[in-house]
Amino acid sequence: MAITASMVKELRERTGAGMMECKKALVETDGNIESAIELMRKSGMAKADKKAGRVAADGLVFIETDMDKRNAAIVEVNCETDFVAKGDDFKGFVHAIAARVLSSSPANVEELMGMPLNDDSAKTIDEVRREMISKIGENVTIRRFERVSTAGGVLGAYSHGDRIGVLVDLTGGSEELARDIAMHVAASRPLCVGEADVPADILAKEKEIFAAQAAESGKPAEIVEKMVEGRIRKYLKEVTLLGQMFVKDPDTSIEKLVASANASVSSFRRFEVGEGIEKKQENFADEVMAQVKGS
Repeated sequence: MAITASMVKELRERTGAGMMECKKALVETDGNIESAIELMRKSGMAKADKKAGRVAADGLVFIETDMDKRNAAIVEVNCETDFVAKGDDFKGFVHAIAARVLSSSPANVEELMGMPLNDDSAKTIDEVRREMISKIGENVTIRRFERVSTAGGVLGAYSHGDRIGVLVDLTGGSEELARDIAMHVAASRPLCVGEADVPADILAKEKEIFAAQAAESGKPAEIVEKMVEGRIRKYLKEVTLLGQMFVKDPDTSIEKLVASANASVSSFRRFEVGEGIEKKQENFADEVMAQVKGS
C-alpha cells in the first residue's frame, strides 16, 4: 500500500513521533495506522518522542582513551535527574558511546546516532537511546563529543567525578604534567590557551565595559586609557590558561610551569554536565497550590 503524506501526518499527530519513525512504522504495517501505533508503542518510539522536548540538564561526562594514550574521546550524555545518571544502565550507555566515538570517529552527533552501540549490537545508538527513554521514563540526549588525537605529544585526561572531564594535548613534558594541567583546567575554567586565542568580540566587549567603568572616575583621558589597559592585562591573565596561576602552586603560572618542562599546551577540551543548559526550576509548593485552586 502506498504511504501518503496525510497518513504520516496523522500518525505524527497521534503519537508525537518523528516523521521518519512514522513512515517506517506505516511501511511495516502496510499503511494500517492503528497497527502502526501499536508497533510504535511496543518499540517505545512514541513514548520516547513525547519526552524529547523535556529538558535534560543532568547526566554524565566520560573520557575514553586508547592504550598508548595518543587518542581520546570525551562525551556528554544528558538525562533529567541525578538519580538516573547514577544508574548502571545509563553509565554503561555513556561508556559505550565514548568507545564508539574513539573507534569510529563520527563527524557529528547525527552520524553517531546511526552507528551501532557496539560491535556485537544490531541496534543503533539512537534505537538503544529510545529504548532507554521508555524504560527509565526520562529524556536522554547525546549532547556533544570530541575525539582528540595528539601529534607526537601526550594527552592528559582528568575527570572530576562524572560531571567534569578535561583533555589536554601537551607537546613535550610528561603524562603527569599533562594530567596536572587537565586538573587545573577542570578547577579554573580558562577560556582558551593563550592571549592570542581570546575571541576578538569578547575582548572588545570587555574593553567597552572597562572603559565605561574607568570613565566614571572623572580622571583625565590618558589616565583612563592606562586604567583600561591595566584591567585588560588582568582580565587576560584570568581567562587564559597560560596566564592563570597553577592551582597546586599559586606562586607559579601555567606558562612558567610548562616552560620549565620544555613543553607547550597545544589545546584543551573541557566538558561540564549541563553547562549552558537552562534548566526549568520547579516550585512544587506553587504547583500544588495551583492544582488546589483549579480543582
